Amino acid sequence: MSAVRPLLPGLGMPLLCAVLLLPALAGCDSPEQQAERKREAASVAQASENFSRDEQLWREQRRAELTKPDGWTSLIGLHPVDPGSHYFGSDPDNGIRLLLGPEHIGLLSLDKGRLRFVPESGVALTLNDQPLKGAVSLLADDYPAGPSKIGFDEGKGLLTVIERGDKYYLRVRHADAPARTGFKGIDYWPAQEDWKITAKFVAHPAGKTIDVANIIGNIEATPNPGAIEFERDGQTYRIEALDEGDDELMLVFADRTSGHTSYSAGRFLDVPRPNLQGKVTVDFNKAYNPPCAFTAFATCPLPPEGNRLNLEITAGEKTYKSDAGAAPAAPHAS
Repeated sequence: MSAVRPLLPGLGMPLLCAVLLLPALAGCDSPEQQAERKREAASVAQASENFSRDEQLWREQRRAELTKPDGWTSLIGLHPVDPGSHYFGSDPDNGIRLLLGPEHIGLLSLDKGRLRFVPESGVALTLNDQPLKGAVSLLADDYPAGPSKIGFDEGKGLLTVIERGDKYYLRVRHADAPARTGFKGIDYWPAQEDWKITAKFVAHPAGKTIDVANIIGNIEATPNPGAIEFERDGQTYRIEALDEGDDELMLVFADRTSGHTSYSAGRFLDVPRPNLQGKVTVDFNKAYNPPCAFTAFATCPLPPEGNRLNLEITAGEKTYKSDAGAAPAAPHAS
């Protein structure tokens, strides 16, 4: 018979439980401690569930925004408007030919920065959702109230004029745009809670701007109220923030996934303005592709100097795959 080794003198029951019954240690807790453990576990589980639900809701809203009838995937043209007069419509005899819509829509004129539109007789059009009766002056998107909106094709088509640099462009949308009707959905990295980071906001002097180039070659001085600093794997990274007058700040950045598993020209991320302690929540799971990833007719800003990170941000949207198996070609004006 094997000998049973006696307990060491002074070894009490609590210590015996901890040493010999470690797997069942929880059973040694008092009822109050067990209840606290359950509350903590439930809190962690609830937080994880809330995180997953929030990420899924954001993705659903993102898709809906992209694919609405006048969303970014509805773009079918970006046409330069030179000084002078230009007929436009879908017929080849127009100076500006549209991909979809009536054969002849009207005459667009640019004279000394003033835009005037004369509609084609017999074509049903709207101006800012009201029936258009005759010739009108048009506002571009540089006006505080936004651009004039000309509707055509029973509301499926939309025309606006945008200003980029010192040039004007006719931007055309249509609900039947190939990029919209053929939308393939977005690929994402799995949502990960460790890519939702509490960062520090480093304020710049009031009025500071930063030069931001867009994909068609214009450079614009953009309000730059500060930078976002965050840590990852023991390293500190910095992204200059842009203020476009909205409730949130905008980050335009590239990282080591850009051009490989994410869009080559970089991605966007909207972040809340800093709290009173100068902290900002940066959720890279919500990093998203610029419109240029989905259409060749957008004028997206590029990452400003300093916003190209030596870091793989494996979170958020991946490269969009079109029918051709790759992202659309770089945007252009045509």
